Amino acid sequence: MRPDILNPLFAEVTALKGVGPQLAKPLERLGLERAVDVAFHLPSGWIDRVPRETLDAADAGRVIGIVLTPVNYRMGGSARAPARVHAVDAQGNYVSLVYFGGSSAWVKKLLPLNEPRWVSGKLETYGQELQMVHPDHVLPPEEAAAHQGREAVYPCSEGITSKRIAALAEQAVARAPELPEWIEPGLKAQRGWPGWREALARIHADPADAKARERLAYDEVFATQLALMLVRGEARSKRGRALAGDGRLRGRLKLPYAMTGAQARTVAEIEGDMAQSRPMLRLLQGDVGSGKTLVAAMALLIAVEAGAQGAMLAPTEILARQHYETLTRLLSGLDVNIAVLTGRDKGRAREATLMGLADGSIDILVGTHAIFQDGVAYRDLGLAVVDEQHRFGVAERMMLQAKAERPPHLLVMTATPIPRTLQLAIHGEMDVSKLDEMPPGRTPVETRVVSEDRLGEVVDALGRHLAGGGQAYWVCPLVEESEKTDLAAAEARAEALRMRFGERIGLVHGRMKGPEKDAVMARFSAGQLGVLVATTVIEVGVDVPNATLIVIEAADRFGLAQLHQLRGRVGRGGGRSICLLLRGNALSETSRARLALMRDTNDGFRIAEEDLRLRGAGELLGTRQSGEMQFRLASPEVLGALLPVANGDARLLIDRDGGLKGERGQAARTALYLFERDAAVGLLRAG
Repeated sequence: MRPDILNPLFAEVTALKGVGPQLAKPLERLGLERAVDVAFHLPSGWIDRVPRETLDAADAGRVIGIVLTPVNYRMGGSARAPARVHAVDAQGNYVSLVYFGGSSAWVKKLLPLNEPRWVSGKLETYGQELQMVHPDHVLPPEEAAAHQGREAVYPCSEGITSKRIAALAEQAVARAPELPEWIEPGLKAQRGWPGWREALARIHADPADAKARERLAYDEVFATQLALMLVRGEARSKRGRALAGDGRLRGRLKLPYAMTGAQARTVAEIEGDMAQSRPMLRLLQGDVGSGKTLVAAMALLIAVEAGAQGAMLAPTEILARQHYETLTRLLSGLDVNIAVLTGRDKGRAREATLMGLADGSIDILVGTHAIFQDGVAYRDLGLAVVDEQHRFGVAERMMLQAKAERPPHLLVMTATPIPRTLQLAIHGEMDVSKLDEMPPGRTPVETRVVSEDRLGEVVDALGRHLAGGGQAYWVCPLVEESEKTDLAAAEARAEALRMRFGERIGLVHGRMKGPEKDAVMARFSAGQLGVLVATTVIEVGVDVPNATLIVIEAADRFGLAQLHQLRGRVGRGGGRSICLLLRGNALSETSRARLALMRDTNDGFRIAEEDLRLRGAGELLGTRQSGEMQFRLASPEVLGALLPVANGDARLLIDRDGGLKGERGQAARTALYLFERDAAVGLLRAG
């Protein structure tokens, strides 16, 4: 249970004064659904407001605050023409205050003639005169004091301003309680950090306060490291079940090619782990196409050989069914019963699967999150394999482990190579295996960057590709936070391609129902469709060796990890595959560097390290790729520096200061709840 002291912070955002259903929508787009989210929505920059007594052209380009008196109005003759208010300073110097799109009545009410107002905004020169377009503040002079000096600037979304977020942040911070200190006192003194509550108030008041920002980032990293240590400690202390396979099934497996050195090494590591009574907790990092599914199949066979059941969890229905088909094909001829279970399976089919699991006649179950829901009981679950392509955190691991009398061995796979810094930050409790070799026959995908101006040429090239019997993916632009716009873009592109190529164009998107989506995928896999138009990464997790061309529209809007994932959809058969990255013309330096790297290398591990460097304080592993433990306060730049310190501090707490039972431990327990790493607390008998 969350400590009561934190309840005011975890109230719904509508508990903040002035937030009704209308304002809650843009806040929700920013991920601000509770007061704590607003408190942790830190300023991204600031404006230094210079106080002035008189106007001076030398201040052009600066944000100033000055008392002005409006002397006349010049309202536009049409709705589009700006409203201008001429005003003077104490010395009689003129400035034009310019408003676009505002009604003249509103402007006159804001700036009544001959009544002094404190006005703040960016001073500019327009021809021979000074002007200020849309001043930030217009107030009676006696109210100006609160707006002098530095003003925080917040990340916004449509429908809410930085100023409004600042006012809400002030309310959210007011709800934050004084909390007992969880940082080791010597470390806190050495770093010169303020207390937690003081740091939170200071960063909103002065976004340039480096100590306050560092303290908050540290707290988040510390809570994460402590949570991972507790999870690891609990997993290590539990006795699982040693599963030693006898090789009878693996010996009969007919593989299309010999395993790579990396695959053989990883299978040996997994076999060694599963032979111990301590439950395995291993992360398998494999680049796109490196053969993770074969490694998973070998691990599942070890469990079955030892008389236990295995479960394999995928993040989406399409991938679950694909894994099921791949395993069925790979293990055909072996005495192994494989079943699939997703949220879509209902009625008799579902009942038969559940009975087979309970009586042990099903050896391997493949599925989505449905496989560890309440009604699903295993006779003897010995191994869980998780394709953690997107999100599978501590809480889900706990649910899965509750499915067996003794904790099952756990293998988590990720197709996004993770930089070492983030590996420690997000998966610090796991042993790690890497598949850093490609199976024979995988030719590197040739990547080209093409301007969107050449779209016509790209469509012509697609026509030649289809005429030669090839198939292709066409990925539509990612419009962040707007599924409707994503969908509209995809539908428009599919329609345009249909006009050119007829009914050989298929479309998949997130709003389609499972069977509908599967039907399109099946037609594409069977070669009945030439082009599959898709909206997001998730829907394109299908294996079609004949698809050797992928076109990614507006590639500069995607993260490196996503682009690399998408590119991995081609190059799955023999022969040459091409990835065309269509880019816009107004590229940022980061986008340019990203696309150049994609063109130059197919090495996912190098791409992941570079992604971390280029993204800075943005998302860690590409959109929606960072798993459960996301960082809101700790940017990638500080993660590397703070991780070792936080790791040492958390270890000290557990080894020397009595864990969560001592005085500092009780404070640290509150920190776990505050930063929502509390799934770890649930693992502790004391918790």
